[in-house]
Amino acid sequence: MRNQTTNGHIAALVTIFIWGITFISTKVLLTGFTPTEILFFRFAIGFIMLLIIFPARMKVADRKHELLFICAGLCGVTLYYLLENIALTMTMASNVGVISGIVPFSTAVLTMLFLKDERLKGNFFVGFAMAMIGIFLISYNGKANFQLNPLGDMLAAVATFAWAAYSVLTKKISSYGYHPIQTTKRVFFYGLLLMVPTLFFFDFKLELARFANPIYLFNILFLGIGASAVCFVTWNTAVNILGAIKTSVYI
Repeated sequence: MRNQTTNGHIAALVTIFIWGITFISTKVLLTGFTPTEILFFRFAIGFIMLLIIFPARMKVADRKHELLFICAGLCGVTLYYLLENIALTMTMASNVGVISGIVPFSTAVLTMLFLKDERLKGNFFVGFAMAMIGIFLISYNGKANFQLNPLGDMLAAVATFAWAAYSVLTKKISSYGYHPIQTTKRVFFYGLLLMVPTLFFFDFKLELARFANPIYLFNILFLGIGASAVCFVTWNTAVNILGAIKTSVYI
């Protein structure tokens, strides 16, 4: 049991370390791609990679389970990343950084409301308060231009609740005993499917010739294979072992 818990913490830590690097790759890709294009290509590559690694077809035991997969794809892939990307065009990045810090609290609230299998202790609230103070100080250190941007800030807040909902859904799905790679693959499928209609409202171009640039190719493969295919599996594994609340603290 102790080894399993340790593995859960290692999985969460590795995931967050890789996700932290994604900001660099995304910044490089933004010189030649729109945020929506990066998002679509990233998860398309992730889905294809998971399909290659684990081609076995998944048999869903109950139709209600299928609905949870659809909701997980909507929240964890489509809504979270689209809303965050849109928010970044409307408000300061530092605002989004601070607002993203409320993910553990949002996850805790949703977990208590819907799962009711994880209890909160005083150290959670103390740690959360200290983390938020730290995030605020880092984001606004030496800056006197703090300002609220209602629409952008609200979208960022909704994005954090979308990710919190994804964490809770992942915990619920993990209780059904499906293979973590198969569950991640199914979530990616629905996330991409629900993302397609939004592409018509944003500046999306296929133009695969852009990947002839080795720098673009390397960074999109890192986002697709490492940050998506691998990290979503390790994140889902950590949620299964540690629970939605403890894992979300790593955010």
